[in-house]
Amino acid sequence: MPELEGLKFWIHEVNKRGGVYVRAYGGLATVNLVALDDKSSPSLARLLYRELITRYHVNLLVSDFGSVLTQPAIAMAQQHQMVLFDQSGTGSGFFLANDPFLVLCDLPTSQVWPLPLGKFLLRQMVKRVAIIYASNPFDSAQDQTVSTVLTKAGLPPVANISVPTSTTNYARYLRQIEPLKPKAVIEFGYFNNDVAFLNQIYHTPLDEALRFTAFPGQLLSDFIGRVPPQALAGTFTYNFPPSLRYRTTNSGLDTQRFDEIFMAWSKHPPNFLDVAGYNTGLIIQASLQHATDDTQLGIRAALNSISGHLNTLEGTFEIDSSGAQLGESLPIAKILYRHRTENFMSLKTVYP
Repeated sequence: MPELEGLKFWIHEVNKRGGVYVRAYGGLATVNLVALDDKSSPSLARLLYRELITRYHVNLLVSDFGSVLTQPAIAMAQQHQMVLFDQSGTGSGFFLANDPFLVLCDLPTSQVWPLPLGKFLLRQMVKRVAIIYASNPFDSAQDQTVSTVLTKAGLPPVANISVPTSTTNYARYLRQIEPLKPKAVIEFGYFNNDVAFLNQIYHTPLDEALRFTAFPGQLLSDFIGRVPPQALAGTFTYNFPPSLRYRTTNSGLDTQRFDEIFMAWSKHPPNFLDVAGYNTGLIIQASLQHATDDTQLGIRAALNSISGHLNTLEGTFEIDSSGAQLGESLPIAKILYRHRTENFMSLKTVYP
C-alpha cells in the first residue's frame, strides 16, 4: 500500500502540472491509474495483471510489492510483450536472460543488497558470524552473498541455518548457535521475521553480539511499538531513503522536498516504500520523455538510453541488459535511540 500511495503521489504531482510529457506525441498526457486489489494472492494477481492488459488496455504496467507478487506479472508481461515496471521484486532469478520487457526500478537485485554488509563485517574484523535466513529466493540470495564474501576471506560462517519463511519463533535456532559464541548474528527475513527475531534475541546472551536485520531501515516507524526501543537500539540494517538522503537530482524532488510535500499531501511521514512508488513514477516519466515512439520496445529503448544518467531521490537509475538495477546502493546503518526526544529512533550510516 505505501508503494501504491507513492505512485499516486507522483500522478498527483504530474497531473497538477497538466500531465506527463510524451515525446512520441509531442505534448502532455494526463496519467490515469487503474489499481486492482490482488489481496496478496499470487494466483489472483496473475488474473488481474491479465485483466489490466486485456480489459483495461493499460499503456504502462506496474507490479505489486515484492518478488512473490511480481513473479506472475513477469510471465504476463512477456506473453503480451509489455514493459513491466518492477518496483521491488528483486529475486535474482528474474534477471537471468536478456529480457526486453522487465525493468527493476527501486532496488538492486537481492544478491547485491548485502555486498556492503559483507565488507562491513570484514572491516569490523568480525571473525565469528552466524546467519539465520528464511528459505525464499529473496533471503537465500542475501545469505549466499554474505557467506561467499566471508568464506573467500577465510572466515566462513560458524552457523548457517535455513528456516521457513513463516517462522515467528526463533528460540530453538538461537539456542542452537549460542554455544558457538558468534560475534555477529545476521537474520535475513521479511518484516514479520525481523520483528520476531529482534524481540527474541533481546532476551538471550546473543544480544551482546552485533546483530543485523534487513527491514528496520525500510520501515523503522513500523518496528517502533512492535519491538522494544532497547532491542532496536544498536541493531544494524540497510539504509534506505528517506533516511538515506540524496540532494542532487535531475528528475523529481530531492529527499528533503519529497519529505515536506509528501507529508503535506498524505498527512503522514513517508517511509521507503512511499519513496519507491514515487521513484517508479519518475522512471515512467523519464521513459515517456525520451521514447521516440509509443511502442513497448520504444519505451524500453528509452530506458536503456537514460540508464546511468537519471539521478533521483533513490540515487542513480542504471540497468543491465536483463533489466536488473545496478545504480542504487544500500549502505549499512545503525539504529540509534535517543531517550525522551520526539524522534527517538534514527538511522546513522556507518559503512561505507
